[in-house]
Amino acid sequence: MSRASRPKRRRKNDSRPQVETLISEEEENQPSDLAGTKRLKRAATLKRADVADIGPMSLAPVPKPIPAAMTGQCAIMGPEFFRMDALDLAPRLLGKLLRRDDVVLQITEVEAYRQNDTACHGRFGITPRTAPLFGPGGHAYVYMCYGLHVMLNVVADKEGIGAAVLIRSCSPVSGLETIKERRGQRTEKPILLTGPGKIGQALGLSTTWSNHPLYVPGGLEILDGLEPEKILVGPRVGIDYADPEHVNALWRFAIAGTPWISAPRNTLGPP
Repeated sequence: MSRASRPKRRRKNDSRPQVETLISEEEENQPSDLAGTKRLKRAATLKRADVADIGPMSLAPVPKPIPAAMTGQCAIMGPEFFRMDALDLAPRLLGKLLRRDDVVLQITEVEAYRQNDTACHGRFGITPRTAPLFGPGGHAYVYMCYGLHVMLNVVADKEGIGAAVLIRSCSPVSGLETIKERRGQRTEKPILLTGPGKIGQALGLSTTWSNHPLYVPGGLEILDGLEPEKILVGPRVGIDYADPEHVNALWRFAIAGTPWISAPRNTLGPP
């Protein structure tokens, strides 16, 4: 490796936070030379993070995965399950299952977006795109981010509120080969499903799924699953445009101990 291509070392007096960062959706869609340069610069950080996880995540036991054979015994969550404040629904979705065709994913990370939240699409009011967000809880709200990434949200609360929970990360339960094919990757590492755009891609979703009822058999469903023993909370990701009170709100939730969590992970901690 030439000197020019080596990743830069962190200086001892560099006070910038060391963040365990997985490859983002944006990098996956950048030209290979630019994305490769960014990945090289972060290689040293990733290598250290593989050895010792950041923060309290390493203190929690790794959750037991749900056997694929058991998913047929898991009941579909009824509409009443979703009819609550998004902040209450978000942690309750952890451990639940998303199923479409042969693909089953276990939800490992979510973010709540509430009424009067300056980070929520509901702040724009009812538009052709956001109309499903204002529907009754239990429906999907699917939108395109940056014209590239399909983002799956679970509508919360009663009709007219305009709140939802973003599905940020999942772990695979079944349909791994289909997931790999849809994602265009052969890896089985957490990078496969850690990031909201990756979830939409793994499930083969498009914006036509917006307003789909998640409690009706067939299509896209949410099933009951194992409740996590411990969870982590932290501020949401990528909402610097919102008011400070909403930027700093601890409305991001994840299962403690699982590697299937998106970056940044060092902003998560015990409730």
